[in-house]
Amino acid sequence: MVHQFRFDRVLTVREREKKEAEDRYRESVESFEGIAQQLYLLLKKKERMIEDQTEKIQNGIAVQSLRHGQQFLTNIEKSIHYQQKLVMEARSTMQWHEQRVADRNIEVRKYEKIKDKDQQLFMAQQSELDNQLMNELSMIQFMKQRSR
Repeated sequence: MVHQFRFDRVLTVREREKKEAEDRYRESVESFEGIAQQLYLLLKKKERMIEDQTEKIQNGIAVQSLRHGQQFLTNIEKSIHYQQKLVMEARSTMQWHEQRVADRNIEVRKYEKIKDKDQQLFMAQQSELDNQLMNELSMIQFMKQRSR
């Protein structure tokens, strides 16, 4: 006799929800990494600009060129500030999705535990039924041998 788990459909739904949550988490991690990479590139660009400007100041530079460089640095800093906000939002989203994955994982484990206990109970009942059947068969066989 095959055992049918009573929460099989619920377990299937929970496993699908867990997989979807894992997929969304993976997407949020990729998004976070992309945004963080853009921030890193902006910071490197700013660092190179400062180094270039420092070198030009030591070698001599026109005031107009210096103002232009400062304006460019100001714009990069604004971009960096904006990108930092995006990174924080992406991190928050990623952490939220991570928590959802953990919650879904816990739910799936609960149902799997119920399924295991249910399976063990079923196997114990089957074993008991088998033992009873064997006892009845042995009694019948004993009675047949006795009547001969």
